[in-house]
Amino acid sequence: MRGSWNRNPPTGYKVVRVRFDAQGNPAAFEDFASGWLGADGTNHFGRLVGTAVAADGALLVTDDANGVIYRISYTG
Repeated sequence: MRGSWNRNPPTGYKVVRVRFDAQGNPAAFEDFASGWLGADGTNHFGRLVGTAVAADGALLVTDDANGVIYRISYTG
C-alpha cells in the first residue's frame, strides 16, 4: 500500500498480504512488511511503488522516495 499524503492520520506505507476465499474473492488482509511510517504517524521513511517476485522467490519492493529496491527473502 503506497501510503497517503493527504489523510489524517496517514495510512499505508506497508506491504500487505491479501487472503482470498474459496470463490476467489478477497476475504482479509494482514501486514506483511511495515516500518516505513513513523510510530507517531507524522513521518514516513519511504513510498512503496510496486512489487515483483525474483527468480529465487524473493519479494522485491520498490521505493521511489529513496530510489531503492528492497529484497525480502526467507531463510528457513
